[in-house]
Amino acid sequence: MGTARTSTDEIAGERRQLINVAYRLLGSLAESEDAVQEAYARWYALPRSRQDGIVSPGAWLTTVTSRICLDVLGSARARRERYVGAWLPDPLPDHAEWDHGRGADPADQMVLDESVTMAFLVVLESMTPAERVAFVLHDVFRYPFAEIADILGRTPVACKQLAASARRRVRVARAPVTAAGHADAVRHVKEAWETKDIAALVDVLDPAAVMTADGGGMVGTALRPIEGGARIAQYMVAIADKAPGLELLERSVNGVPGLVAQRAGAVMTVASFDVADGRVTRIWAVRNTEKLRPWVRDGDLSGRSRHGAG
Repeated sequence: MGTARTSTDEIAGERRQLINVAYRLLGSLAESEDAVQEAYARWYALPRSRQDGIVSPGAWLTTVTSRICLDVLGSARARRERYVGAWLPDPLPDHAEWDHGRGADPADQMVLDESVTMAFLVVLESMTPAERVAFVLHDVFRYPFAEIADILGRTPVACKQLAASARRRVRVARAPVTAAGHADAVRHVKEAWETKDIAALVDVLDPAAVMTADGGGMVGTALRPIEGGARIAQYMVAIADKAPGLELLERSVNGVPGLVAQRAGAVMTVASFDVADGRVTRIWAVRNTEKLRPWVRDGDLSGRSRHGAG
């Protein structure tokens, strides 16, 4: 048994893993942080004798965090129904290219891989809470079904079936794309938007493309998805006309190429893309200022207009 100091250090060292689990389960950095904080609060509320009897504090914390996330997911749909417009997961910056010195931010602790791409997280949103927990813990974090069964209060066989059902959803919704093909398509969108070239935009957008924007009622944006490449192209050019001085930057968003729109150094929109056969099939544009905090410098949010472009 280690000293109290060593034990405390080890417990604190689990935070990164817990944040990564919680974000994949919830898609929200704020909710993930709250879940992890609650898990830690429960740990420190245990008598020392109980803490000493737990063989793997990290596993205990992961189990508790997952249960808290399961409860949050259970109430999320009702809350999302009250949300103004479409709800999208929080976009994540790559701090190797977007370093604002916020080392304590949960976004700084995120491992950027395929399991946090916006396309993947949107598929996770379509799952039941139990499917999502079973799939994420087993397929992403390699937890055995016996441990997942303890979290969900189901048998290991039932948890295996839940993960299999979730896996089928992922296979149906996701098609592999090369990083180069994705980056090329995003760059073509940027260039066509900057020149207000509707024909070029239509060419890079799939005819059945869908654009979804999340303003959360905090900034002006389309409240419903825009469907069809031609309609999206017209909408994007209209935005360009209404937003002089808006600058597009090619940046990694949730680990894959995306675009960041800023004006006078202030981030206005973070856009993610899904690409198939060289054409953009989905655009997810996050404008909710609360969700853009990891992308901005201190003070940038205060100047945001409630009716900015987008």
